[in-house]
Amino acid sequence: MADDQYPEDPIAMMTGVLTLDPTGARTSEDIFVGRSHPMPTGRVYGGQVVAQCVAAALQTIDDQLPHSLHGYFLRPGDFTLPITFGVDRIHDGRSFARRRVQAYQNGTPIFSGIISFQREEDGLAHQVAMPDVPGPEELVGLAKRNDLRDRFRVLRANPIEAITVPPEALPHYPAQPPGRATWMRVKKRLPDDPDLHRITLAYMSDFTVQEPSLSANGVSWYDEGVKSASLDHAIWWHRFARTDEWLLYVSESASTQGGRGLNSGRLFTREGVLVASTAQEVMLRVPRQG
Repeated sequence: MADDQYPEDPIAMMTGVLTLDPTGARTSEDIFVGRSHPMPTGRVYGGQVVAQCVAAALQTIDDQLPHSLHGYFLRPGDFTLPITFGVDRIHDGRSFARRRVQAYQNGTPIFSGIISFQREEDGLAHQVAMPDVPGPEELVGLAKRNDLRDRFRVLRANPIEAITVPPEALPHYPAQPPGRATWMRVKKRLPDDPDLHRITLAYMSDFTVQEPSLSANGVSWYDEGVKSASLDHAIWWHRFARTDEWLLYVSESASTQGGRGLNSGRLFTREGVLVASTAQEVMLRVPRQG
């Protein structure tokens, strides 16, 4: 039986928190209010806040599409409290528009970012190739399906289905840097609204991207005393894709040092189309040995 903390339909839960209520108040900013889904840690899931900022900014844009986001996690959020989003229309040009979005709880900022939008236009085009990995159907017998419940401390009613590509199935990736590849998608069919899929991609972009910083050092989420927190987050939307169809999230870590790890990622469709790129630095602390 469903309850308030773990609704029966995780997709309705996700789309519910990604739907913000405008307050009608506007002085120097457009103001929206949202809520959070429950988390075992009591903290707000970072990908949720990023996606809500995109959703808030899109409500102030007419005919342009998000192409990049750069933001900082300032404080951990409390999932029991509402989140207020202030959108500052800092630039509106013929081709590009920028929005600064601040997320607050009890008047204190928990996330701050800038999102850039662009009108669709033709231009030069190229992309890197997707790694040669087995498809998700091929991996069912090789890898255990993972709903990310424990490893990423996400609520029981998880809207995202994920299958991690096992190391033996990756003969070409990673070549040198430590990396991870995961097939993921929203578990049920979403409406056709393209903006909803762009927002949901931001929601998914915080999954698995931190893992290479851990695996590069032989550390696991399950190790006792491991502490991590996202410090910043960046997304570049390249091409449109549905998030209820399989996407391959390939990530790697360039460096860990000073209690921080730098990670970057790319999302591809089944057909090998590069959909988006991401980057995130994470605070990473482990118990001292001995």
